[in-house]
Amino acid sequence: MTGKRLLLLAGDGIGPEIAAELRRVVAWFVENRNLQVALEEDLVGGAAYDRHGTPLADSTLEKASGADAVLLGAVGGPKWDGVARHHRPEAGLLRLRKEMDLFANLRPAYCRPALQSSSSLKDDYIAGVDLMIVRELTGGVYFGEPRGVDRMPDGRRRGLDTQVYYDDEIERLLDVAFEIARSRRNKVTSVEKSNVMESGVLWRQVATEVGQRYPDVELDHMYSDNCAMQLVRAPTRFDVIATDNLFGDLLSDCAAMLTGSLGMLPSASLGARSEAGIRKALYEPVHGSAPDIAGKGVANPLAMILSFGMCLRYSLGLGAEAELLETAVDGLLSRGFRTADIAGPGDRAVSTSSMGDALIEELGDALERRE
Repeated sequence: MTGKRLLLLAGDGIGPEIAAELRRVVAWFVENRNLQVALEEDLVGGAAYDRHGTPLADSTLEKASGADAVLLGAVGGPKWDGVARHHRPEAGLLRLRKEMDLFANLRPAYCRPALQSSSSLKDDYIAGVDLMIVRELTGGVYFGEPRGVDRMPDGRRRGLDTQVYYDDEIERLLDVAFEIARSRRNKVTSVEKSNVMESGVLWRQVATEVGQRYPDVELDHMYSDNCAMQLVRAPTRFDVIATDNLFGDLLSDCAAMLTGSLGMLPSASLGARSEAGIRKALYEPVHGSAPDIAGKGVANPLAMILSFGMCLRYSLGLGAEAELLETAVDGLLSRGFRTADIAGPGDRAVSTSSMGDALIEELGDALERRE
């Protein structure tokens, strides 16, 4: 593999703490697995606003656009509650997604065996859960026009949002879902509300058309409300769920809690594939900046580190290295290592850096077992 460029944006709150552990993991792969990457760093969110007066400097965006992948910690915090909306830390992340055209959000929900008892569902339901939600991220009701709040002639106020999808937006999202399914268990569930929404009718039509190009992948269709019910009734039936922005927002948070903790969940946002076959990509943990625990050394770094695992798989094409990292995470959890967010009764919570220490040790052990 030729050298790749990664941009690390630690961000705010616990972002710098979990990014510090990620650096150690990247360094381990460089030293022990001949990973050929150059890791550059910059600011985003509140940290960028404090330095540059904007949550995302143009120079940082240029670096992100030129990188093979961006790794982001977290943004936001009460310190910046009073600034203008376009200067809020979250605006920096939104601009990154928009300018890089990151239209496909990947949210895995995998029940790690050592944390199975943390789920709100019974063991019989949760054992074996391993699904991927592929959410359309740049269209739909969150971006459609017209939108706003106005007053009708009779004096009533009206809130208006518009659900708009074009066939090419749906097609490119479904292509990503089918490609990912081919690397998993070859099943895509396309989710919409075609029984009551015209955009859902188009979504189902396009999903069916795209599915014909992937005859080796099973395609089924499901209404979003039924999908929500099935996630808590029979979650192991799912492999890849492909859905729109609104339903993906709701269903991915529902799926996340099947696993018991947001602190363990990575995510990826992918863009279009270039002529060279490369997708722009942003990897980040699902959890937020957790300003209430920032600086205390108790944050869970594993979601950030597992986001790097997704980077290994989807941007660097190193599936075996991603599996090595995931195996090491499962190994240290099985040995009882917990940060406060995933510690149960009787567990001893360790610090952020201690979790990093344990993971580095477990990576070495996992590599020895493999070889």
